[in-house]
Amino acid sequence: MSARPPAPAPPPRIARGGRLGIVAPSGPVSLERFRRGAARLGDAFELLVAPGVTAPRPPDLASYLAATDEQRAAELDAMLGDPDVRAVILARGGYGLTRILPLLDPDRLRRDPKPIVGFSDGTALLAWAHAAGVRGIHGPVIQQLGDLPDEDVAHLVALLTDPRPPGERPWRLASRGRGVHRGALVPANLTMASLIAGTPWPLPLAGAIALLEEVGERPYELDRYLTQLTATGALAPAVAAVVGDLTRCHDPSPPAGGVDPADASLRAVLERLAAAGKPAAWGAPVGHGDRNESLPFGAACELDLDRGTLAILEGAVA
Repeated sequence: MSARPPAPAPPPRIARGGRLGIVAPSGPVSLERFRRGAARLGDAFELLVAPGVTAPRPPDLASYLAATDEQRAAELDAMLGDPDVRAVILARGGYGLTRILPLLDPDRLRRDPKPIVGFSDGTALLAWAHAAGVRGIHGPVIQQLGDLPDEDVAHLVALLTDPRPPGERPWRLASRGRGVHRGALVPANLTMASLIAGTPWPLPLAGAIALLEEVGERPYELDRYLTQLTATGALAPAVAAVVGDLTRCHDPSPPAGGVDPADASLRAVLERLAAAGKPAAWGAPVGHGDRNESLPFGAACELDLDRGTLAILEGAVA
């Protein structure tokens, strides 16, 4: 039997005042929101912004992309290969990362490991980095930072600069099931988790605790994604799940008519997790809502369903 590859390691920390690269490998940026978000980082880092983040877009480019595939991939590769850039954060999510993953050079990241920060569409890039052997951070994109409380911004800076484990999170989780479950924490957007199953960069769910969030999907669509993850076997090796924010995940016109209950989306997710045999907790302030607490992607954690707590036992950086 071949040896199991070593678990991806946390990358080196970025010092305060170090250079933080900003790229837009997915959708186009709102300049006003981008500037507000970048300003929230204050003097924590020197910001290096890739040209495609703020440059005018080609008139014939699809409206949902920040730049051509080649430019987005080249700018991300350049940040990964720049020895002066000690961390990379996405300007926004949207759509487009799965188009460029085959164009990226994982050896650049392996030779010079650095934390990559993102979520939503960035789930695919975090999974790509994990497959390359480097952990990332599931955290706010620049465009979201302007709308988050100070504590979430400070927590992101701390994760990037401080190798100490974050420890038990100050959350109030409700739970279904009992016992203490341990494994690697794998935060992800549910849609993206479904779409990258079967690719060279699936979510690393073997022995893991999946933390799932979503935005703008109707309850039956959440059902569909979890049903697909179960049918493909992608969800099977996970030991438990935590549900984050399900933002604007309602159906204004339910197929049966009438009005869905306010918790219809959560009910759909919990029913599918139960059908898959996964104990679950919910209430994590992670995702597209008013909060988005940053989390180390792939770090060891402990989920205590009896107490309703999640403790992160490893830092995001070394």
